Amino acid sequence: MKALQQRVLLELVAASDEPVLVANVAKPDWPIVFSNPAFDVTSGCDSDGLKGQPFADVVEGLLSREAALDVSAAVRAGEEVAIHVDLDKHPFELKLTPLRTRKDGPVQYFAAFWHAIDNRASGANAHKALTRAQSRIRDLSREDAVTGLLNTKTFREVLAHDWAVAGREGARLGLISFTIDDFAAYGGVFGTHAADACMRKVAHSVRRFLLRASDVAARVNDDTLVVLSHSSPEAGARQFAARIADAIRELGIHHPGSSVSRFVTVRHAVLVEEVGQESQTSDEFLARLIGDSQGRN
Repeated sequence: MKALQQRVLLELVAASDEPVLVANVAKPDWPIVFSNPAFDVTSGCDSDGLKGQPFADVVEGLLSREAALDVSAAVRAGEEVAIHVDLDKHPFELKLTPLRTRKDGPVQYFAAFWHAIDNRASGANAHKALTRAQSRIRDLSREDAVTGLLNTKTFREVLAHDWAVAGREGARLGLISFTIDDFAAYGGVFGTHAADACMRKVAHSVRRFLLRASDVAARVNDDTLVVLSHSSPEAGARQFAARIADAIRELGIHHPGSSVSRFVTVRHAVLVEEVGQESQTSDEFLARLIGDSQGRN
């Protein structure tokens, strides 16, 4: 985009009455690069203070973790998405739009537009219900049916996206696996339904420890969950994994078939790397982690 065109566009967006936020999604953490005065007034934020802040974290602080997760999913998929949110106790439609600097180039920016909704308008409630239904359909295609975490296919897509971004910037990514000890034996004693309930409780424990909306968790096989974490050094990732393992043990789920404990426990493996252009692929990185987790006692 020519400098004059860019300046005119920014002036038009700045003059808009609708709140607008723009993030650079070609960089790790998707830093905020622009917010217009309407957004600053509506959100109570200062544009200078917002610059450089992670996109998903800003959305979570303003709205909710659920909205931040929707934003994270949209960014990684490079899709245009509309979700209904409450901002300053007023209903808004949050529209997320991918932006490219070249027509055939990769998505480099995401713009978030807040459109005020008049609930009195004809069809407003029907449109809101349809948007929520479409969002839920997208979620179901991405989730593991038992845990509600990402399924393996979606997790590989997310990891590949974040791996590419980290590779361009030389940033750090971490993977942490949690494998339930003797999970097949647990199912053999209590049956499939009880095993599913146990896995859901373990997944909930993992999910509630996730610190940021850009961090994701998935079920990658019958007995193993994986967390993708950003920017944490290895020592921090190992402390994080140990806290989750302790929390799962403290659930006190009786496990008479375990060779480790009276209760359900997990073993964990951690891999943290500075991703470079000449590094391994994201699938190879994940395969190394799963190999390490299966090899641990």
